[in-house]
Amino acid sequence: MGLTIVLLFLAAAVVFGIVTGVRIVPQAKVMVVERLGKFHRVASSGLNILIPFMDSPRAMEMRSGTRFTRNTLVDLREQVMGFETVQVITHDNVNMEVGSVIYYQIVDPGRALYQVENLALAIEQLTMTNLRNVMGGLTLDQTLTSRETVNTKLRMVLDEATEKWGVKVTRVELREIEPPQAIKAAMAKQMTAERERRAEVTKAEGDKAAAILQAEGEKISRILRAEAERDAEVARAEGHKRAVMLEAEGKAEATRLTFEAIHTGRATPEVLALRYLETLQELGKGDNKMFVPYEATTALGSIAMLKEVFANDAPAAAPEAPRLPAGRQPSAAAMSAQALARNAAASATLPATRRVQPPPSDE
Repeated sequence: MGLTIVLLFLAAAVVFGIVTGVRIVPQAKVMVVERLGKFHRVASSGLNILIPFMDSPRAMEMRSGTRFTRNTLVDLREQVMGFETVQVITHDNVNMEVGSVIYYQIVDPGRALYQVENLALAIEQLTMTNLRNVMGGLTLDQTLTSRETVNTKLRMVLDEATEKWGVKVTRVELREIEPPQAIKAAMAKQMTAERERRAEVTKAEGDKAAAILQAEGEKISRILRAEAERDAEVARAEGHKRAVMLEAEGKAEATRLTFEAIHTGRATPEVLALRYLETLQELGKGDNKMFVPYEATTALGSIAMLKEVFANDAPAAAPEAPRLPAGRQPSAAAMSAQALARNAAASATLPATRRVQPPPSDE
């Protein structure tokens, strides 16, 4: 019976050793194995045999959400760790709350276990301190407008610090930046003022462009109107010129026909005198009027008689009418003047013995 108990004990020990010595590691995970408390090897994915009571896996403390957990399996995939907002002070002494997210990957599980006591806590504290340092060197406006610069600087600092821990920091992102309420209100007012300024500038530029276009339109309109008025004046002047020419040609033709009719019909002095009166009537219609009395023929006759007396009663020859150039017809006034001259000549040819006797005296 004692032998049976011993055999059962040995069987239980073998089963326990097999159960505890055989380990299956999942894909993308590894296990750090220690032999007698000293680093032995890193068990890769798949089936791994551990010597019972000599080999044992080393647990690593990792962060899951807001809690820290210990696990014998080390995940080699890229990990994400989000941090709560922390208070930072910018270069221009503005307090704000900044939240960040870090992406990292364990590339050397041995150094991650033996170079730092708590890898998750170390990464968290290192991220917070360097975030304060980077944000402290920037102003408020730079922190709000240069997130990419802040992310790059923070990633370079964390990657350099965690290299000896066997960790590769791949990305760092600023999740949120919360300035104080007073700063938010001031920023809102500033943005409103900036928008209003841009609106006023845009409106002023629009008014300027509209005024320029309107002035150009008025200029072109005036030029076109002036050209139209000029063309109209030219057209009116040409029409007036044509009308005057036609009227002058009509008058010349009428005068020529009248002259031909007079000479052809052998007009008497009475007819010429009537024509003279008609001409005076036509002349009287204008603004500048000059009246020549018809009795001026008697005065011309007297002058001719005096001329005859001083010329020893020599008969005076009839004055010859002035000859006009070829192709030019005499006017009505010239014809009237010729008639007056003929009448004067006729009076001058009267007998010299005809004298005016003085009236008898009372004595």
